[in-house]
Amino acid sequence: MSNDRTPRRGVLLIVASPSGAGKTSLCRRLMADHGGLELSVSMTTRGIRPGEVADRDYHFVSPEEFQRGIDEDAFLEWADVHGNRYGSPRAPVDKALSEGRDVLFDIDWQGARQIADKCPGDAVRVFILPPSLEELRRRLVTRSQDADDVIERRIQNAKGEIEHCGEFDYVFVNDDFDRSYSELAHIYHAERSRRFRNTWVDTYRMGLLSEAV
Repeated sequence: MSNDRTPRRGVLLIVASPSGAGKTSLCRRLMADHGGLELSVSMTTRGIRPGEVADRDYHFVSPEEFQRGIDEDAFLEWADVHGNRYGSPRAPVDKALSEGRDVLFDIDWQGARQIADKCPGDAVRVFILPPSLEELRRRLVTRSQDADDVIERRIQNAKGEIEHCGEFDYVFVNDDFDRSYSELAHIYHAERSRRFRNTWVDTYRMGLLSEAV
């Protein structure tokens, strides 16, 4: 009989954490190891920065075009951030999932909630916790990207974000990168094997049952 494993529906994988907990590094590793996983590209009204590439880093649009997207319910999630708007377009994600491609969101808990509300059957939410707030502070200081007052504000914000980890499907502590990566990869692999996403199973099952033995 045929060994075909198509069609299948893609996984919408959402990963969130406080800043400095290791979310982005884990997501980059997951994408590097899994060619079929693609990162959702956000739309923004802010200007392009040196080194950025349009439609790879962001879809850069005018405020008017972004507002049209809001009016037409074209975003899975969107937010105002420091005077600019950022959002995740719905159409390319819907297309990817229907074609069996998996989509990754590296996002905060508010965005995760919005997406899960609009995609309750597809969204898989993972929250990554730091070992402690003191370790979170150490990581933020070590990466040398923020001033001291910004770091302290991120620590305070982290407490509010951690309060929402109960909304997520999976939660683990990133106290060891390799172990945490293994945890995230296992979640991804398990969700790819969920029965309802693998619509080829019925045809395959019928083929097995019709074999002469």
